[in-house]
Amino acid sequence: MLKEKLKKYKIILASGSPRRQQFFKDLDLDFEIRLKDIEEIYPPELKAAEITDYLAELKANAFEGELKENEILVTSDTIVWHQNKALGKPKSAEEAFAMIKSMSNTTHDVITSVCFKTATSSTLLHDITKVTFNDLSDEAILYYIENYKPYDKAGAYGIQEWFGFMAVAKVEGSYTNVMGLPTAKVYEFLTTLV
Repeated sequence: MLKEKLKKYKIILASGSPRRQQFFKDLDLDFEIRLKDIEEIYPPELKAAEITDYLAELKANAFEGELKENEILVTSDTIVWHQNKALGKPKSAEEAFAMIKSMSNTTHDVITSVCFKTATSSTLLHDITKVTFNDLSDEAILYYIENYKPYDKAGAYGIQEWFGFMAVAKVEGSYTNVMGLPTAKVYEFLTTLV
């Protein structure tokens, strides 16, 4: 449906995330992948969605001057925002444990920003999902880290894995947003282009 209408455009997904790539396939959209190595550093005074907005735009701006007239570049960034700080991807098992432990029996925000860039314009949107964890035992957290190695995931967990089935008490908002892309919002925006 939308695929046909978007035929005159070429969608470029600038993400190495297998989950985001799968979402675009599942949305039945034709796209190609173009990657650039971006150092994801943001000003320390930024908070919550300001961080993901900044990083999604930073990733898009790396393609400045390279996009053809019919190309739509899509970049995105996801963080977990908890206790007034951003939880990105953990660098070690210890860091992953500390992140998950801090979220046990509490609610945190998962924020994803998406930037749509063409040769002449740039549009930014973001989505926030509230996720509440059960009271988690150290044993369960250690088992998850050891067996699933969540080092490529913001906040050190994947909701679509064993951990999500076991640990998540409640999700308020977009489920796919927690996996890294608010698919309904992305699809809705793309329909405005045709």
